[in-house]
Formats: sequence, C-alpha cells, structure tokens
Amino acid sequence: MKLFKLIFILSMTFSFGEVMAQDVPRDEDGFPTFEYTEDDSTYVMRQYVFVMYIKAEGGDDFSEEELAEIQAGHMAHIGKMADEGNLVMAGPFGDKAEWRGILIFNDHDVERVSELVNQDPAVQAGRLTFEAHPWWAARGSRLP
Repeated sequence: MKLFKLIFILSMTFSFGEVMAQDVPRDEDGFPTFEYTEDDSTYVMRQYVFVMYIKAEGGDDFSEEELAEIQAGHMAHIGKMADEGNLVMAGPFGDKAEWRGILIFNDHDVERVSELVNQDPAVQAGRLTFEAHPWWAARGSRLP
C-alpha cells in the first residue's frame, strides 16, 4: 500500500514536470534526484526515461518475411541497448492494443534516449513509433 501511495503522491507532485525538474538537485551521475520520507522510510527518487512503443499507422502492412526481419532487428537492438547498460527493463504488453511495449532507460536525457530508440529497425521501418518521457522511481526499485 505504501508503494501505491508513493506513486500517487509523486504523480501529483510532478504533474508540473519540466518546471519542477529545474529545481531538483542532481546526484553524482547528473540524474535529477530528491528524497521522499514517509513514516520511518526514506526513498531516494531518481529520474529515468520511460519509453512507450506505439503501433504505427500501417505498422502491419508488411509481409511475414519482412515482419520476421524487422522483429529480429528490433530484438537485437533492444539487446544491444541492454548490453551497453542503457536499459533498466523492457517488455511487450500482453494484448494487441496500440501500446506495444515499454522501455525504462538508465538515463535522464529524453533527447539522448530518443536518438537511441530512433535507431530501432522497427521504428525505422515504420512498424512502431514511440513516446519518451521523464519518469521518477525510487532508486534501487525492482519488481518482485
């Protein structure tokens, strides 16, 4: 329950995003960061970049052979970004909606991350588009 409360508070606190980020101190790696205390717990919040892959208009207009080639390149690109330490986590959604997958980058620069994602063969082929946004999480957070 604490995690959900923390997420709610952060979403309200940072709804003004860019304006507030200018006043947030940076850590030793240059990431915007701040501390949040609730009861006896202190969380060190750090800004990352969240990317959402979105199905492009006409993104299904490829032959099965083309789709297989695009997908292989897409997965290789994600693997390369992970191997280089750029990705914290990545994964597809479990349905066939417009939102196709997410990436969370170990970076705070949306432009730099967008340059990396634009190199994805699925983006270059027009199968996917994406949105990139600053995203706050407790430093050291992990999925169970």
